[in-house]
Amino acid sequence: MLQNGIHHVTAIAGPAQRNLDFYTRVLGLRLVKKTVNFDDPGTYHFYYGDESGQPGTILTFFPWEHAAPGRLGAGETQETVFRVPEGSIGYWTHRLVEKGVVLEAPQQRFGETVLAFKDPDGMRLALGAVPGTEHEPAWTADEIPAEHAIRGFHSASLLVTRAAPTGAILTDIFGFTEIAREGSLVRYKAGDTVLGGIIDLREAGEFPRGRSGAGTVHHIAFRATTDAVQAEMVKKLAENHGIRTTEQKDRDYFRAVYFREPNGILFEIATDDPGFAVDEPAETLGQALKLPRFLEPKRARIEAVLPKVV
Repeated sequence: MLQNGIHHVTAIAGPAQRNLDFYTRVLGLRLVKKTVNFDDPGTYHFYYGDESGQPGTILTFFPWEHAAPGRLGAGETQETVFRVPEGSIGYWTHRLVEKGVVLEAPQQRFGETVLAFKDPDGMRLALGAVPGTEHEPAWTADEIPAEHAIRGFHSASLLVTRAAPTGAILTDIFGFTEIAREGSLVRYKAGDTVLGGIIDLREAGEFPRGRSGAGTVHHIAFRATTDAVQAEMVKKLAENHGIRTTEQKDRDYFRAVYFREPNGILFEIATDDPGFAVDEPAETLGQALKLPRFLEPKRARIEAVLPKVV
């Protein structure tokens, strides 16, 4: 079965320990990989997800200790939404208030209850209540009951000047279909993909462009089940849309190509394999600092400059 949808979302953060505390201890996600930015190895690259870090559950960060705050604008991922059980919005409202998190009142979006909030760097997040989610397996942190735990991505909302050109990429390349409209939002769904199967395009017109920095999304990655599927997407992008991608880059846990879609958002196409258990046992994911082979000889130097985290 061909699975489309979101593979992962990668964002920029401030201090590493604060980021780690929020996503593992407040939201209860699992740190599935602690590595470094392959292009800037003096910086961590944290991957959070479910127990195994399945595609469609993975939120990743480059935490720079002194990163200047970003500014949301057109040509960016506006909001990353997680799935929670339908009866869990009350629990999460209480928990987030208790933890001092900035949040909005629950709202209705396409008939679903959504609780929007921000992380410590101001990144826009939300919880979407999905019926039946309580029956799915859940990774749980110590104090979050399994019946309320996050179950991967619900959707991502992209802020665009014009929705149609991005919609054409979603449908032709990534297998999405437009399913609904509500105000300035256009909703796309990737077949029967459960995790990360929804993209909302928010058409903003001539809205100011964003500025990259802490609290903003660096790129959003879409799934390719295999190298062959990824290559077919690359070919189609060039032939049907005149868009060329980067060469394939080996990120150890998946293989990736990158391109700017028509509204300027950085898109990635990432393979499902080999996954996060390729260099450490599944039961101890995220505990040790893992480095790609080409950086292993520099481990001592890298560990000396990385901030200590617990």
